[in-house]
Amino acid sequence: MKAIYLIPAAISLLVPTLARAELKWDQTTLDLKPGLSDKQAVGHFKYQNTGDKPVQFKSVKASCGCTTAQTQKDKVGPGEKGEITATFNIGDRTGQQVKTVTVETDDPAHPVTVLTLKTDIPQILEVQPNFVFWQSGEDPKPKTIVAKIGKDAPVKNLDVTSMNQQFDVKVNKPKAGEYRIDIQPKETKTPSYTTVTVKTDYPKEDPKKYYVTARVMAPVPSPAPATAVKAPAVPAPSAPAGPGH
Repeated sequence: MKAIYLIPAAISLLVPTLARAELKWDQTTLDLKPGLSDKQAVGHFKYQNTGDKPVQFKSVKASCGCTTAQTQKDKVGPGEKGEITATFNIGDRTGQQVKTVTVETDDPAHPVTVLTLKTDIPQILEVQPNFVFWQSGEDPKPKTIVAKIGKDAPVKNLDVTSMNQQFDVKVNKPKAGEYRIDIQPKETKTPSYTTVTVKTDYPKEDPKKYYVTARVMAPVPSPAPATAVKAPAVPAPSAPAGPGH
């Protein structure tokens, strides 16, 4: 009876273990919090090949043109570690931005992995609303937008200009951390528009700019009067023929 149990064990020793490749990631989602003056946010997605067969990278693609991604090596040997670096160019973006990087390998268990980069960009200035308008013929009273300075943003002054001199702008600062900007057209009889530029004094080397659109709307055309439809003329009935006709 003992020999019967030993046979399967002996057979299993003769069967070679199949080689496998397996890429393990420390994290597939990163949360980044760049500083006010940062122009880029960089995330490092670290990995290790825990299998006993090399892993080959086929492609590494970012979800948009504002993000780039690159890997340290094209092939990862058994036990080797590495990382993919994702760089997000902030530009004029604010608030939370979510970008992804799609990684394709020859790992049969996980051929495609999506890496997620979440970037919380601090706001230097929040401008609301960013569009104001007047109807044609409306009283040309000023309309107000509010510009709030972001938390810890060292903004001390705003430079506000109108592209069209038919619109006047005036900056008021009623309380700390908040500006009130009045925009007023000279008249509202003629359709017109302007772009109001709100420029901060931070950062000094490249001050942030925000834009507001103001417009005097064109008159709403009156509906065309309805045209009366004439009924077709009906010929008068012929008089009945008299006797003898």
